[in-house]
Amino acid sequence: MKFYVVKVNNLIKYAFLAVIVLAVSFFVYFSREDVVGAFQQKREIPIYSVDYPEKKVALTFDCAWGSEDIPDILNTLREHDVKATFFIIGVWAEKNPDEVKMIADEGHDVANHSYSHYKMSSLNSSAIKSEILKCDRVLKKITGKDVELFRPPYGDYNNDVVRIARELNHYTIQWDVDSLDWKPGITAEEIKNRVLKNVNKGSIILFHNDTKHTAKILPEIITSLKQKGYGFIPVSQMIMRENYEIDYRGRQIKKQ
Repeated sequence: MKFYVVKVNNLIKYAFLAVIVLAVSFFVYFSREDVVGAFQQKREIPIYSVDYPEKKVALTFDCAWGSEDIPDILNTLREHDVKATFFIIGVWAEKNPDEVKMIADEGHDVANHSYSHYKMSSLNSSAIKSEILKCDRVLKKITGKDVELFRPPYGDYNNDVVRIARELNHYTIQWDVDSLDWKPGITAEEIKNRVLKNVNKGSIILFHNDTKHTAKILPEIITSLKQKGYGFIPVSQMIMRENYEIDYRGRQIKKQ
């Protein structure tokens, strides 16, 4: 009687080869697009900046808390002939309709920042839609104008947030320059340096109203940016509305 001994190492080798053969067969049978589509959902990316042809930037202000500094901010923008974009919470607008109307009457963008300032990624699809539409209705009642720009509170979003905003004919707008003007303990000089060091052509700059330094330092920031050769344009005039794509950085660029 003969006995055949198969080494364990050989068994492992044959099993490994069998797995490779099966894997190759799988990818031959199915196209790469099918496989990726089955296991990976396309990432939705908001607009963080724009590949704008001129050396211009957009100043944006998130309005969610107090309102006492709004007249000062508007005076500065008027004196420097700058139009900006104000992302406004619906609840804030209801408490401060005169300020919202002032912003609109001065020719600035009045934009949607949700109704209640919730973290949007924590909401279901129905609640996301409700937050956007409810804020739209409040802003339109005050200004008489439709709203097309949306910024999620805290910059917090997921695929559903961007998709639903788009289905409601809104562009989701983030920023590529964060002044951090909201941060406790930050100095006016630190805010200024953050903006001037990080700004580029087509940048969207984030400020907030109702902060310690923003209204006071805004004239100096605008003057310094002008000295660097930058002009100013509201987000509504900066973004592209057709034949564009958004790259991995969130930069809106023309399709090639």
